[in-house]
Amino acid sequence: MSDAEQIRAIKSQALAILAELTAHPKPTYYLDGQTVAWNEYLGRLQATIDWCDRKLAGEEPFEFCSQGTT
Repeated sequence: MSDAEQIRAIKSQALAILAELTAHPKPTYYLDGQTVAWNEYLGRLQATIDWCDRKLAGEEPFEFCSQGTT
């Protein structure tokens, strides 16, 4: 599996989790003195997706060779 394929897989998984969490939002709660804040988790997922987008954009060619004729 190439790096780009792995990054696409990570992005796909993060998008699936993001879709599930936004479809069924959960409240912030406290467990054994620790805060579980879903909005922070959503922010980290979005940051992961943004990172994947940047890495995948780096894989794309910056210019395309083309030839026009009349």
